[in-house]
Amino acid sequence: MKPRILNLSLSLPRKFNSGKYRSLGITQKKDGIYTNLALILSDQCAHTTKIAVFSDEACTVFRDSKEFGGSVFRQFEDTVNYLALCNKTSSVIKGVVRTDKQDYPEEAIREALLNAIVHRDYSFSGSIIINVTDHKMEFISLGGLLPGLSPDDIRSGISQPRNKNLAEVFHRLRLIESYGTGIRRIFNLYAACSGQPQIEVTSNTFKIVLPNMNAVPAAAPESVAAVTPQMQKVLDYIKENGQITEKEISDLLGLKKTRTFTVAKQMRDLGLIKVIGRGESKMYLLK
Repeated sequence: MKPRILNLSLSLPRKFNSGKYRSLGITQKKDGIYTNLALILSDQCAHTTKIAVFSDEACTVFRDSKEFGGSVFRQFEDTVNYLALCNKTSSVIKGVVRTDKQDYPEEAIREALLNAIVHRDYSFSGSIIINVTDHKMEFISLGGLLPGLSPDDIRSGISQPRNKNLAEVFHRLRLIESYGTGIRRIFNLYAACSGQPQIEVTSNTFKIVLPNMNAVPAAAPESVAAVTPQMQKVLDYIKENGQITEKEISDLLGLKKTRTFTVAKQMRDLGLIKVIGRGESKMYLLK
């Protein structure tokens, strides 16, 4: 039986047209038979999205759970709607002004979910897993990074689609804007938050963790805005290794000695790092 393409309930700028199936890889060019991509887009899709809401941070005590199947478009819509119920709003009243703030930026949830759907490895039968606790929301998809890519590359906006035709369908339907911008958009949405999204990668999984913005204090916008990509690279190195020397900063950033000293001083002035020791024994640590 040929899989049936859904009439999507999403409000899309342009509808599926069977005349475009061949160019999008939904049907084979030679005989017009539906491809595996068509099966993923149809309501016969065998893959699902599972959501678990936990009452503890160790993710062992269930509060609620859901599983959504059908077309990946249907899963996207159902999952977004359910996660909206998990996205609580906190209110702060100062004088006569009331400010409402959601736990998670809606756009960050959307981008993390789209990343999981578009870039997962569909040769695995397992589901996309989304874990929700009081302090975080985790999106876990099967399929690690493609060879040659690192988490730093992904944060920088580099994208190598695992499922090029699937990504093109989402792009044509304007569900994704362009390859590589989603992850950067997530980090930009958290620019003024002291709790930052985390990317964790294994050989067969990709996880992005969104912190609950109402569970962490907001950072000063001036300090966040002053952190350059070079500084962030130094901070990430210190987080991983505990400390860094000026020589290691120079090698890491590809800078000469004078410029290395300037970057280190700027980071000290911003209160990002502290120095211990002098001369050749001088080390920089997180402040």
